[in-house]
Amino acid sequence: MSEHLLHAALDAAARGRHVFPLRPGTKRPALHGEKSCTGTGPCEQGHRKWEQRATTDPDRIRAAWSRAPYNVGIATGPSGLLVVDLDTPEHKGSSDAPCGAATFAALCERAGHAVPTTYRVRTASGGTHLYFTAPAGVRLANTAGTVAASVDTRGWGGYVVAAGSITPAGPYEPLGTGPVAPLPAWLHTLLQPAPARPVGALRLPAVDGSRAALAALDAECASVAAAPDGLRNTTLNRSAFKVGRFVAWGDLPRQVAEMAFQEAGEAAGLTAAECRATIRSALDSSQRTARPRTAA
Repeated sequence: MSEHLLHAALDAAARGRHVFPLRPGTKRPALHGEKSCTGTGPCEQGHRKWEQRATTDPDRIRAAWSRAPYNVGIATGPSGLLVVDLDTPEHKGSSDAPCGAATFAALCERAGHAVPTTYRVRTASGGTHLYFTAPAGVRLANTAGTVAASVDTRGWGGYVVAAGSITPAGPYEPLGTGPVAPLPAWLHTLLQPAPARPVGALRLPAVDGSRAALAALDAECASVAAAPDGLRNTTLNRSAFKVGRFVAWGDLPRQVAEMAFQEAGEAAGLTAAECRATIRSALDSSQRTARPRTAA
């Protein structure tokens, strides 16, 4: 088994994919975390995470995989990859969840294109990883369900389990030997964050509603538009949830809140798809859990 996994790691590295060890039989990185870092060896100049330590060096790979039958992780960002992860309902834990392959095919159809032909890997859960080469000079981050339901992507800050790895749920197997295709331009457009726009006074639609509701919407949208990189989606989710109670009470039309937060989120640099998914989820949750006005 160790020889098989070593071969999988070396094969991936030979194709330019930066690999690192995953714990035997799992999908979790085998490298130590920041809290347990001793500041020695590769971390002598500061803690180095799995993305920084992923390598294509055959000698380093042989040394690492000689210690244990590690599964193989591929750091997608350093490898110049964008991987589309098509989940199955079972992987989402619900038979009612949509099939990622079906929703991605529908997305391609709406875009006027066939499902791209590229290198694929069948995951242990029965899903599929579609590999694409990312455009040069572009750092695409991970997404989760923002492109389409049950469709995630892995770029910078993310990794996938390489073909040849084995988990209790089953193996990761290549589906054919075709090359990795360039990321389609239409899909790149969906994934690329909107350019940050100067933060100015938010133009709220003229609607009936309580002064408190409009003041809260104004303040929360300003917070979203000014959110720093790394906290933008979290801020959008929190702010939309806070305003959702006014929607539940009938003080603010839902479409007004959605339009305002969409503008604020895109001004902060989030993609249109990310904004729509986050706003919808936050408002739905807030409306379900909002206490009566008298108890708030």
